[in-house]
Amino acid sequence: MSNSGSAPQWFVDALATPVETGKVEAAGATIAYRAWGESGLPGIVLVHGGMAHSGWWDHIGPQLAAGRRVVALDLSGHGDSDHREHYTLEAWSAEVVAAARAGGISGPPVLIGHSMGGIVSFAASHLHGDELAGVVIIDSPIRDMTPEELEMRAKAVANAGPPKVYAAAEDAVARFRLVPPQDEAEPYVLEHIARGSLKQVDGGWSWKFDNLRMGREGRRSLEAMSPGCAVAYFRCERGIIDDALYGRMVDNLGPDALLIDLPASGHHPMIDQPLAVVAAARTLLAAWGR
Repeated sequence: MSNSGSAPQWFVDALATPVETGKVEAAGATIAYRAWGESGLPGIVLVHGGMAHSGWWDHIGPQLAAGRRVVALDLSGHGDSDHREHYTLEAWSAEVVAAARAGGISGPPVLIGHSMGGIVSFAASHLHGDELAGVVIIDSPIRDMTPEELEMRAKAVANAGPPKVYAAAEDAVARFRLVPPQDEAEPYVLEHIARGSLKQVDGGWSWKFDNLRMGREGRRSLEAMSPGCAVAYFRCERGIIDDALYGRMVDNLGPDALLIDLPASGHHPMIDQPLAVVAAARTLLAAWGR
């Protein structure tokens, strides 16, 4: 990172924490994952949002790994995982469960999913609830399309050809944008995530996510889904969930769901309020652990 000198020590230490990487077959695709902490312990799976990747959690995962195993996966169509002809919540949910097992988590994991990853986690709580200890959803509309998904579908229509190639990685990093836009973001986190979003191709650098066929199918199946395990919801104060939508979602989450506000955070709290995400997750995991 070119701006590592301006990053706080906790961030530098998190990135220096030993990380294991691996791959697992799930629903006909090879899924990449990374893991922190001691293998064989109870743990959590971190599920990224649309057009993102497991590296969005590089500064979060190590801070949750004390006494537990933490796994972050690249959903198919993202990061270093395979692309598919079609993307469904059923397949993505199967990938999450498979990554938890392959990544060394003992027993039912807790899922923490952001935005589209929150939708995947909610679907997994219905489809695989008996295999999960709980699900934490971060600023996700659950049953509606996320801004990332809408952006991906727009890109798929506009970019019928091959993905854009940048001559230099720096050119691509300079073009990296959050969806939806977020004015306040820690620059050292943003740059780390941007660089991890790139792959080297003929002629330069391109984004890793599948920009030709992105966007999940089977949206209507969510209407019949209900959580089959413990659920908590982290609502970002400056996120995408307005009061009317939040009221409808609370009913979907069930009467025992824990509702937690993340103050002064935008839709991407791991970028503008990362320590608040860590503190909230630690507190919730401790409470569920009791």
